[in-house]
Amino acid sequence: MSAALAGPDGLLRCPWALSAEDYLAYHDDEWGRPVHGERALYERISLEAFQSGLSWITILRRREGFRRAFAGFDPAVVAGFGDADVERLLADEGIIRNRAKVAATIANARAVLELDGGLDELVWSFAPDRAAARRPRALADVPAVTPQSTALSKELKRRGLRFVGPTTAYALMQACGLVDDHLADCHVTV
Repeated sequence: MSAALAGPDGLLRCPWALSAEDYLAYHDDEWGRPVHGERALYERISLEAFQSGLSWITILRRREGFRRAFAGFDPAVVAGFGDADVERLLADEGIIRNRAKVAATIANARAVLELDGGLDELVWSFAPDRAAARRPRALADVPAVTPQSTALSKELKRRGLRFVGPTTAYALMQACGLVDDHLADCHVTV
């Protein structure tokens, strides 16, 4: 299962997209498409951090719960969360109730507000030249980490963000369209 496969509609897709209906919609409509804006990027960073150690489908299916719990991922609101909010979040069955990840999400909101130039400018400054990029032929050709994701991870950490290791940073780059890892035969073009 390393090359693009035909979906229920006959269109070729990255194989991971065919394992669940939620994945199919996410693959076709979101994954790899350019994401801009403080809120949208803060949400993606937060969700990628919560995903660490879990399957993406778990996060994807709870995304609306995360959005409700974290005030639509408005960094200005989340930065003001205190101890009572942490306890509320740890009791919220609509999200992943991990104290370290909840604390990181709040700390990351505060760090985002401190960024000179904003989160959008920072994240996108690590995008490789897409014109020179080639789409992978098989899943085996898709890296888990790149020099750019390692550099992005280091810079995010330097700026005070947590749960943003090189693998998480690369997953963010894939999800937000900084890189295009749709397989060469996949019908999605971004």
